[in-house]
Amino acid sequence: MRIDPVSVVHDYLRAKPELAHAVTGDLVGREPGETAIYVEHAGGYRAVRDRMDRADITYQVYSELRDEAAKLAYLVREHLLEDLPGRLVGGALVLDVSDGISPRYFPDSTSREHSYLGEVSVFITEG
Repeated sequence: MRIDPVSVVHDYLRAKPELAHAVTGDLVGREPGETAIYVEHAGGYRAVRDRMDRADITYQVYSELRDEAAKLAYLVREHLLEDLPGRLVGGALVLDVSDGISPRYFPDSTSREHSYLGEVSVFITEG
């Protein structure tokens, strides 16, 4: 399979009206204090030969307010765990999503902005 799992998660989250304004695949051009949901590939492996990949995806939510960062991080987690499984996104069928790390407070080491970091494992196959 040659499906980019970050694109799958990114496109799925961008389609959610309450998240679309903040979802990004990189932090280029972002100013400190701007709300952002950064999606990044953290690892994974081929789970079933030529048929299924498991991708570990981290999501990091930045916000000027700590409670807003927490709220968005848990909303992202809810969408990924409860709504994404069984969906076809960008040529990939998402078979399942499991919790890796529930959102935890993880302030940015440089800017000291409020941030929450979580991770999920996404199981995908070609759709």
